[in-house]
Amino acid sequence: MHLRYIVDESRNNGEAFSANPETAAMCTMSVTFRILPKHGLVYASYEGQAYLKETSAALTDYLSHPDFRPGQKHLVDLSRVTGWDGDFVELMKIQARMADAMLGGGAEAMKVYYAPTRISLELARLALQSWDGLDGAVMLVQQSERRSLALLGLAERSFEQLLQDAD
Repeated sequence: MHLRYIVDESRNNGEAFSANPETAAMCTMSVTFRILPKHGLVYASYEGQAYLKETSAALTDYLSHPDFRPGQKHLVDLSRVTGWDGDFVELMKIQARMADAMLGGGAEAMKVYYAPTRISLELARLALQSWDGLDGAVMLVQQSERRSLALLGLAERSFEQLLQDAD
């Protein structure tokens, strides 16, 4: 098994980054992330069945990545999720860790979930509930790529264009 991480080429000679040797040896995960420093943005995407233990491992790697910064905006692409493991306890743990990281040092956090399908919308709504009542956190769900990007203040018209422009 191996972990798929996509990172901006300005670090690590364009190599995938995994701070945790145990997770680097795991199989292809349902979640990938890419830090886009020039946009102050993290693009995360899920594919297939979402296993929250994998999300937790990816979060650990993100938090130890050299380009991690509190206050980075997040774009979470859930368009290719076909299901999730239903681990509500793990979901709450992940969201609590993410809130601590994103809001560290008084930073404000913005996260947009792109959720165009029924299952992705359900998962995004569950994630949003865990952010209820946190000051400094703006969490949104969109069903359009273009609106997701616009809410983040980005001029690109598609995720594909965003990722190509970052290269």
